[in-house]
Amino acid sequence: MFLDDPSVLLQTLVVGSLAYVALVFLLRISGKRTLSKWNAFDFVVTVAFGSALATSLLSRNTSLVQVVLAFALLVALQWIITWLSVRSRTLESWVKSRPRLLLLRGQFQAQALREERVTESEVRAALRTKGISGLEDVEAVVLETDGSFSVIENRGTSTSALADVRGYPEE
Repeated sequence: MFLDDPSVLLQTLVVGSLAYVALVFLLRISGKRTLSKWNAFDFVVTVAFGSALATSLLSRNTSLVQVVLAFALLVALQWIITWLSVRSRTLESWVKSRPRLLLLRGQFQAQALREERVTESEVRAALRTKGISGLEDVEAVVLETDGSFSVIENRGTSTSALADVRGYPEE
């Protein structure tokens, strides 16, 4: 009624455990970049890992070798794409979005906020988490490629870290 063949449980336990160990091993040897903060590309790869692991747990028709090969393929593709994107600006721009300026010298960038679907309240919350109470105390707030906010305080010093931020004026 609930379980036609008890051996399915043993297969799920053994194959699932071995697939999990293989996934952790492959992620560990592939380097920190594989487990870095997510951009869209990293998210897709991570979902694919989860799907392959779920398949190994629930499908009797998928062998452990197939699942480990799928994990290895995903790790290899992720490594190749990131290796190439470090060497090619074109590929990097295809794989990762650019950081986006949301607030400049106390002024919200309305078009950027709309395009990035971020509210002024979310930007203010980012300021508060950094202990900043005034918009005028901020040189810039940047929406990073992983969706986090970077807050650059206005200290009258160099802003060279903002050079690759979309919308930041070149002076």
